[in-house]
Amino acid sequence: MTDLSTSAEQTVAAGADFIAIDGPAGSGKSSVSKAVARALGFGYLDTGSAYRALAWHVIDRGADTADADAVLAAASDFPVRLGLDPDDRTVQVGDVDVTEAIREPRVSDAVSGVARVAEVREQVNRLFRRLVADAPYPAVVVEGRDITTVVAPDAPVRILLTAAPEVRAARRAGELAGENADAVAAALHRRDASDSTVVDFLNAADGVEVVDSTELDFPQTIDAVLTVIERLRGAQHG
Repeated sequence: MTDLSTSAEQTVAAGADFIAIDGPAGSGKSSVSKAVARALGFGYLDTGSAYRALAWHVIDRGADTADADAVLAAASDFPVRLGLDPDDRTVQVGDVDVTEAIREPRVSDAVSGVARVAEVREQVNRLFRRLVADAPYPAVVVEGRDITTVVAPDAPVRILLTAAPEVRAARRAGELAGENADAVAAALHRRDASDSTVVDFLNAADGVEVVDSTELDFPQTIDAVLTVIERLRGAQHG
């Protein structure tokens, strides 16, 4: 695991390949990315967990997540620890295990406010690059919002995983047992609208492969992503 407090150091050259996967909420990027990492023996990095942990940290300090200065102050003293094992998703802030807490609605509602602060994104992005640079894996599947365009624009594999909005909403509702489907859909659309003011994760940049899972089930989506990875890595290393 790596502390964000060390991420201000100069970024080192990546030792492992980036497998960069972007996509909107409900596209399946987290579950698909974990499955792909397991299948290939790669590391896995859920970048959203870092932002969720930071939102939790700001809230825990009693600060306002809508206050950019308060968020920056919290980010300057943010001992987050993230692992790369796809089967161990533990997230810690200092000595506190926040793995479950960062999925609470109060944190989910605050994430966009934290993530839209440009200086914070720059700092957190350095952490992501450092994690991959130090990874004991041949490659790391890194998923988020701007991995293909900002964090690793030169990655050998860049994929936008997407699906129709109504499909994404239905999938997210299915993940949240007991939640009202309409409320879940409304929250998802609000999150998309808010996050899209910071980064375009709905349209593929030049050179980014699109995998549209609207008509695909989970195994088919995994296979589609694996096919892209194998083709592009084969071209790179062949």
